[in-house]
Amino acid sequence: MEPILIQTESRNYPVFVGEGIISTLPTFLRKQFPSLTKVVILTDGNVGERYLATLERNLSDFQPLTYIVPNGEYAKTFSVYQECLTFCLEKKLDRKSIILAFGGGAVGDLSGFVAATYMRGIPFIQIPTTILAHDSAVGGKVAINHPLGKNMIGAFYQPEAVFYDLSFLNSLSIGERRSGFAEVIKHGLIQDESFYQWLLSNIVDLDHLTIEQLEFMLKKGIQIKRAIVSQDEKEMGIRAFLNFGHTLGHAIEGEAGYGKITHGEAVLIGMIFSLKLSKHIFNLSFDEKEFISWVKKLGYKTSIPNHLNGPALLERMKQDKKSVDGHIQYVLLEKVGKPVTVSLEDPFILEQLEQFQKE
Repeated sequence: MEPILIQTESRNYPVFVGEGIISTLPTFLRKQFPSLTKVVILTDGNVGERYLATLERNLSDFQPLTYIVPNGEYAKTFSVYQECLTFCLEKKLDRKSIILAFGGGAVGDLSGFVAATYMRGIPFIQIPTTILAHDSAVGGKVAINHPLGKNMIGAFYQPEAVFYDLSFLNSLSIGERRSGFAEVIKHGLIQDESFYQWLLSNIVDLDHLTIEQLEFMLKKGIQIKRAIVSQDEKEMGIRAFLNFGHTLGHAIEGEAGYGKITHGEAVLIGMIFSLKLSKHIFNLSFDEKEFISWVKKLGYKTSIPNHLNGPALLERMKQDKKSVDGHIQYVLLEKVGKPVTVSLEDPFILEQLEQFQKE
């Protein structure tokens, strides 16, 4: 199966997508790392219970070591990060060892940051097990959370490869499916209107996605992300467009308490807010009612949770790492497929937030 090649300034690497693709990982390791010393699998309890035996069976010749971290965003803390480093030190990993990030976006972010900082950097491979991770596993953003902000402690550190075995997606809960599919929608809105229209027409039930649908939309999302990160690896320009919906989305996650609302579901609310701002500022031509009706049928909430207030969300957004001198940088759409970044003043955002919450 032909991989998708990601090309960045620091590293080029393949993304393998397909059912059963994990069976090719041992051959890849032998070829790419002939002097490999140790293999460490970092995963969480949910993935470990379902699929760890499959991965370990494929890697039996390498006698992999495994460390289990908490599920979801609870993995992305200073304490868990330190525990992972302690495990690597105790097991005497060296610079010819490799870390396998086996799980969703949180495990990938944590594992990549561990790899980036252990001995100033050792190789790692992303093995995503969620739809959401089609976005987070590609592009080299690795991080942990701080109580004051999501992904505030991290690095740009590219994996050696991504092995995206679609058979690992079979047991995803509907919440996990919604979380991941929000990022698929995002890719269509910021880069490819025809892809967005395909999603609108073809995806009507996230519980019954076919392998063909999954493979098409995940490959498309990865190709869109490739086109952006290959030009801007370290978010000095157009890579910021990938944050569409994330400014408010991250604020909702933080205010609600990390793990209380899934990343994608928070981002979906953020995208709706960004679409409203885009209509207000750029007179965006977009059928907002059709969009909201569609995502509601898919099970998404489309408004900010009632217990969250505008001023607190505004402060969260100002702490976002994409803010400049305290001014919030918002990704909006001039039209579908044409994003722009604008600096917005606090009073305007607060007014729009309060109006959004009343709707």
